[in-house]
Amino acid sequence: MKDGGRLQAAIEVLDDVETRKRPLADALKDWGLSHRFAGSGDRVAIGSLAFDALRNRASADWIMGEPSPRAAVLVTYARTWGMGLAALDEVLTHPHAPAKLSKRERERLEADPASLLADAPPHVRADVPEWLAPSLEALFGDRFEAEMRALAERAPVDLRVNTLKGSRDEALTALAAMGAVATELAPLGLRLPQGGPTAKPPHVPSEAAYQAGLIEIQDEGSQLAALIAAPDPGIRILDLCAGGGGKSLALAATQANSGRIFAYDTDKRRFGDFRDRAARAGATSIELRPPVPGGDALADLAGSIDLVLVDAPCTGTGTWRRRPDAKWRLRPNALAARMKDQDHVLDQAARFASPSGRIVYVTCSILPEEDEARVAAFLARHPGWRLTDPTARLAPESAAKLAPFVRRGPDGTPALRLTPATAGTDGFFVAVLERG
Repeated sequence: MKDGGRLQAAIEVLDDVETRKRPLADALKDWGLSHRFAGSGDRVAIGSLAFDALRNRASADWIMGEPSPRAAVLVTYARTWGMGLAALDEVLTHPHAPAKLSKRERERLEADPASLLADAPPHVRADVPEWLAPSLEALFGDRFEAEMRALAERAPVDLRVNTLKGSRDEALTALAAMGAVATELAPLGLRLPQGGPTAKPPHVPSEAAYQAGLIEIQDEGSQLAALIAAPDPGIRILDLCAGGGGKSLALAATQANSGRIFAYDTDKRRFGDFRDRAARAGATSIELRPPVPGGDALADLAGSIDLVLVDAPCTGTGTWRRRPDAKWRLRPNALAARMKDQDHVLDQAARFASPSGRIVYVTCSILPEEDEARVAAFLARHPGWRLTDPTARLAPESAAKLAPFVRRGPDGTPALRLTPATAGTDGFFVAVLERG
């Protein structure tokens, strides 16, 4: 396919997403199945166009003066990708390309984007839903637009070195051909370089290091959340919202399989191929606890857990770099539902914690309603608990690196907040709770 056909395909995919209100990945998959003539390079380019168009959807619509998939794709190709107006004119002459530019579209694309956006509302310049802007502006203050622009960028591919199988130096050597480099904050993290707009993402599962269990795909922020949990050797851990089990695998490696980890999730389908991943990683200390219909799969653990990890269900606003379509599908009722889930799972965590146990509360959200507000509500319901410094149990070097990301509330209570703009990670919130 030529670029003109790719632009038209991206517009069709975005029309499907908008009309049917569904994830972009599903729309791209269906488009590929119904257009089998498209090669892998075509599918990558179309997906990249569609994803990048959604990252900057509000500002692109404003620049073009109309909200439409066509407007977003034209701005993405000419401006975001830097192809320019002459190249856009050329590709619009290709067979199967969208219609040529109208006079008005040409004028908008020729204008300086900064000038066009100068009078735009803050939420448009920041490319976030209008109803979320007040909360995020209150949280970030004069950094609001910079923080949101960083959340509209592409995310890197991060890896965690599994110390049950080898060292970071060994992993760096094994992945040298991929250009892997050590991450800045996570002591066992690696980052792969990003290619151009149409570059195929690295296929990590085909690497020998992955197949041997030496590396796992895991964002640096997620790695840091597991690092902050800092389990002592031999203790009992409950991963209460385990999902795919990435943090359970990290904790098993940290403990060198000396403790016992119970991985639970309310939906067993989220475990996916976890058993295969655990076997590949050599993580023998993890016990899956799938839900029991009509029963309590964790009844025997009440009051006996040294560390309860709560990777809480949330809106996923911290992952907008990876799922920009979710940004525009999010609604107030979904946020309200997640807040109720978070309160419930924190109450459950307190049930399982031993008298000397800790709770590590994690979200991949940047919304204070899901983060600081939920912790405050928990403390109000459970007066025997308190917040503690999330870096207190880390090695001095790691504690020093993470200290700039520890925020203190009006009452002085500490919690960790990571964002793409400040830490180069996905958006994460981590709070450590102890009795006393």
